[in-house]
Amino acid sequence: MPVSVNRIISRSPTAIPYASHEKATKCGRFMSKNSGAVPLNRRKIATLKTSVNPRFVATTVSGDSNASINFDVRFPNNYSELLEQARESTELACMDNIQLMEIEFPTSGLESVPGDGEGGTEMTASMQLIREFCDCFISPEKARRTRIFFPEASEVNVARNSAFGGVPFKLDYLTKPSLFEDFGFVTKVKMADRVKPEDELFLVAYPYFNVNEMLVVEELYIEAVANTGRKLIIFNGELDRIRSGYYPAFFYPKLAALSKTLFQKMETVYYIHNFKGRSAGTLFRCYPGPWKVLRKLRNNNLKVIITLSMQGICI
Repeated sequence: MPVSVNRIISRSPTAIPYASHEKATKCGRFMSKNSGAVPLNRRKIATLKTSVNPRFVATTVSGDSNASINFDVRFPNNYSELLEQARESTELACMDNIQLMEIEFPTSGLESVPGDGEGGTEMTASMQLIREFCDCFISPEKARRTRIFFPEASEVNVARNSAFGGVPFKLDYLTKPSLFEDFGFVTKVKMADRVKPEDELFLVAYPYFNVNEMLVVEELYIEAVANTGRKLIIFNGELDRIRSGYYPAFFYPKLAALSKTLFQKMETVYYIHNFKGRSAGTLFRCYPGPWKVLRKLRNNNLKVIITLSMQGICI
């Protein structure tokens, strides 16, 4: 029977809010030719800053006795540490021949939840963090064999004029606007027409703005990744919306079906999800390690109150 994270956290004493301070990220293999803000149609470019979190101080192992329990990673202090952890976990997953991977973490501060920041600002932060992740994870010789998909064509223009200006990565898009865009309709892009034979790695950036975007990601996996040597990483796709039934299956049957199809083939290689309120806490995972439920203590440290296998997680 799945273990509810909310139920686990609620058993512990109420967390005391902790102070944080800002620290700029630093990681650069490819230098951008462009800097500064540009006018946007979907969002505003914002300066990315990061918050420092305390480390956890104890571990209680429960549930699965898998060997991954022995792989212990501390909760990151800042986004520089987070990106390094995400890089290492993704490299290990690739070595294990995992083709479909998920990376998910908050972008408005390590203690934040989706929606804490304005939507456009969160997308801006994700774009910058994706760029820094690519700098750390992708070697220069593989950069031209890497295709990064943004949600729509206009977002590619934003990327080229900001975080991804002058880099060798191939920038692409999942959807393009239609005449009925104001009513939520967009034109899906046929993935077979976008992918090139030399492509080796696909990275999909925050595909949650429109419900069609994840359906295109499924098409990308089926047509260009499955039964090949390619890899696909979904970066900050807010896939928990689909997993939790946020989109009713009656109205979105294809989207809801992803939990039983595409998601079953996916490994969550790096994950941070915060819970606020009386049952405040954090769900944390760094591949190949286990899932950890963290709780803030009165001294502002984080404690691991339970460690679980993937099969035991119920958000």
